[in-house]
Amino acid sequence: MTIRAARLKRLTGAVTAAAMVAFVAACGSGGASDSADAGADGAVTLEFAQWWGAELPAEDFNKIIDDFTAKNPNIKIKLLSAPYASTKQQLLTGAASKTLPDVVGLDGAWVNDFAKQGAITDMSKLMTEAGYDAGQLASQVQLDGKTYMIPVVNFVYPLFVNKDLLTKAGVADVPGTRSEFLDAAKKISATGDNVKGWALPLDTAVPNGIQNDVMSWLWASGGSMLKDGKPNLTSPQVKSTVEYVKSLNDADVIAPGSLTMKEQDKVEKFTNGQVGMMIDSLAHINLIKKNKPDLKVEIAALPAEDGYTGKRGIPYASWGIGISDSTEHKAEAFKFVSYLMSQEANAKLSTIANGFPGNKNAEPDFSDSDPMFKTAFDIYQQGYPANEFVGLPKAEELMRDFDDQLQLVLTGKTSVDEALQKSQESWSSVIE
Repeated sequence: MTIRAARLKRLTGAVTAAAMVAFVAACGSGGASDSADAGADGAVTLEFAQWWGAELPAEDFNKIIDDFTAKNPNIKIKLLSAPYASTKQQLLTGAASKTLPDVVGLDGAWVNDFAKQGAITDMSKLMTEAGYDAGQLASQVQLDGKTYMIPVVNFVYPLFVNKDLLTKAGVADVPGTRSEFLDAAKKISATGDNVKGWALPLDTAVPNGIQNDVMSWLWASGGSMLKDGKPNLTSPQVKSTVEYVKSLNDADVIAPGSLTMKEQDKVEKFTNGQVGMMIDSLAHINLIKKNKPDLKVEIAALPAEDGYTGKRGIPYASWGIGISDSTEHKAEAFKFVSYLMSQEANAKLSTIANGFPGNKNAEPDFSDSDPMFKTAFDIYQQGYPANEFVGLPKAEELMRDFDDQLQLVLTGKTSVDEALQKSQESWSSVIE
């Protein structure tokens, strides 16, 4: 998204009570330095809060962490793993009170606010002090020339299709244009059994559906919601995008309950065969296959406007990483970060996550991965990563404001033009 930061996705998984208690205690204590004091043996314990562990095979993720501690016996890592939504809420609280755990998983949408709150530290300084070669990083999320987040693993959000439902609907090919998508969605919806063509999560509590499921149509046709860094929501391209989403809604091809639907609900509906198509994170392939091993899934680039021949923007989200500004062990924390970004460790992590490495010299291993991983990599290389929310101030507030207006459009309470004008005014008061 700079590498939404859009995401990924991210399912609400099972978390033990002990892990959640530990997470809450970490964010509600007197600060990261309290939890990372050196022990009797001189070792420093760093708390690492993230949602990654809830989405990865535990054995593989733990081995990567264990490899670090084996090489650095003076540093211990205490994993605080929880689902994305839980992690987000705890880190928002911790950032406001400057009590973040020592190392934190970051979504690009949080970076601007966390940095302005003084909750996460400038890692550019730490890189210089450690003599770290930043040239190996595929990207960095910066504000005022200072790096506050490093994308560790990047996930694209391609179009997922249920091939059995497409075949049942008489659709031979995966849609490549907006008109083809609408036609396929109508035919899938006409098959009955309460099946719909598409799922659109618009719950305002977690409004990333605006990034992943709405603006993605804009980016797929080379469009932008900004001009010279300022909101440009009344442009013909943005209007065309909203009108297209409205046309899908008017055609009754969207799964019911979209106004309160969360991303994990969308994935569950697709996995259960209740919707034929969705835009989703590549990270969820393993989970979908685990829950429905016989589901025939295919992925493709997002459909573009009819007649568009340029490169297609593909939404992406990152597992970003940052360091608490309140920790007394920044050097040790950056040593851990630099390990995760090393060529070998980053390749392993991106492989088990079905994502793309944040170290540009690392290569994921496709040999044991689902073939769709390689397909997604090809899509990624043929297009360009697009997530304009990364690094914007109050990014989630911007999404929520747009979400509110879009819901009014979809429920017939306002026009597209009026909704975009109000969103433009709202965004302009935030992005100065």
